[in-house]
Amino acid sequence: MLLRDVIERNEALYPDQLHSAYGERRLTFGEFARRVRKLSDGLRRLGLRRQDRVAILAMNCPEFLEAYGAAELAGFILATVNWRLAPAEMAYILGDSAPKALLFEHQYAAVVEQLKSERRPELRGIEHFICIEDGTGGAAPAGTLSYEQVVAGGEDQAPIVRPAADDILCLIYTSGTTGRPKGCMISHHGHAFMAEASAGYQGMLPGDCTLIIAPLFHVGARSQQLPMHWRGGAVVILRRFDPAEVLEAIRHHRATHAHMVPTMVQQLLESPALEAADTSSLRCIVYAAAPMPVPVLKRAIARFGKILVNGYGLTEGGHGSAFPSHLHRPEGDADDLKRLASVGQPTAGTQVIVADAEDRELARGQIGELLIRSPSNMLGYWNNHPATVEALRNGWVHTGDVGYMDEQGYIFLVDRKKDMIISGGENIYCREVEEALIEHPALADVAVIGVPDEKWGEAVLAVAVKREAAVLPAEELIAHCRSRIAGYKCPKRVEFVAELPRLPSGKVSKVKLRERFAR
Repeated sequence: MLLRDVIERNEALYPDQLHSAYGERRLTFGEFARRVRKLSDGLRRLGLRRQDRVAILAMNCPEFLEAYGAAELAGFILATVNWRLAPAEMAYILGDSAPKALLFEHQYAAVVEQLKSERRPELRGIEHFICIEDGTGGAAPAGTLSYEQVVAGGEDQAPIVRPAADDILCLIYTSGTTGRPKGCMISHHGHAFMAEASAGYQGMLPGDCTLIIAPLFHVGARSQQLPMHWRGGAVVILRRFDPAEVLEAIRHHRATHAHMVPTMVQQLLESPALEAADTSSLRCIVYAAAPMPVPVLKRAIARFGKILVNGYGLTEGGHGSAFPSHLHRPEGDADDLKRLASVGQPTAGTQVIVADAEDRELARGQIGELLIRSPSNMLGYWNNHPATVEALRNGWVHTGDVGYMDEQGYIFLVDRKKDMIISGGENIYCREVEEALIEHPALADVAVIGVPDEKWGEAVLAVAVKREAAVLPAEELIAHCRSRIAGYKCPKRVEFVAELPRLPSGKVSKVKLRERFAR
């Protein structure tokens, strides 16, 4: 079953049940399917054909899901644009993906007009600029089409050409942590596999409801939306993460599932609104994008119950591993407690190995790069054959994550390959240092990076966020760390900041930290 079949199946079985909620707007499965067919036909009438690109620049909104639906149903390729980027960075993605049409929310009209006025060569292939009006009265700018005009101009009819399983469904661009963003080519079968696998380990059922908090231009949001619709459940679309708004959405919609990165879970636990919040409907909180600090994880289990699930994957490799809720045992033995810091075991249909620099599989317990092979692996990087060859060597996605497996196949992440610190000839893994530091009660958040050092080559620097009103001298934090790990691994310096810079995935942007502090 492909995602096009999911749209048609849900319309046939649950035509009047809720597909999505967004503020006061509601769409049933039947209404969603009809709008997607009309949008697909409207784009076809504008001259778009199978595997033509359609770019979208928008925050989370129903139209984003409809654009994905048109790609799923009619075989267009949806290219997502990160709205947090600078205009020049957006132009690069538009030039690389070469869309025939650009869908953009009205709030980005000025950005689009700026790029057009600069006569950016990256925009030359765009034949149609289509404005998603925001309901505040702002009309589509001159020279653009209204999104609703395109939908209204289409017929409610099945597409003439249907996509194949190995057609490209979307181009999701990486965060660009090591250079320019790269467009991951994800197939229809790849995202269908991810949907089915994720629905299974999250225990999703028809009639369930999940919150979409992460941005839809990122695979994290898709890993929650797709499995819920695969099972015939509904999604609640949120524009941003605000702890009070999330808690109210859980109560109001009786949400059964939510997907949050660890820093969001921590902010939820610290929200004044949590004490009186009704979260009794929740059956599953997926924390992903990074392992959660064990102290925070224990607090979350104490507040919400044993409903937390960890999922590990990446845009290039899709679905990798899962750590289900029933195996979260904070009251268990030493092995149980250690595994709270893991990202679980490979899911059914997915292979994960730990390999050395020559791609040879290492023994259990040895540290190396994690390699993933599954049907959800990307097809490659769009317009970037050298990077594709490097990332997909021998049929495995090379994740760039460094870790190890224990005897039962539990995966432990210790660092990003490019983030590992070599100080005085010793390998230092940032995550181990971060885990030791975050146990300090006055610390709210922390990231560790390597900075140049004349004596040691690199030195460990901790960039820390204190809890509100906390007094925490750097010397005290370093001494705390020394009581938990070897002295050579501990920070030589601590810098305190108000907050850590983050990527759309929720991960800390260590590139930005190095730009600021590596001097």
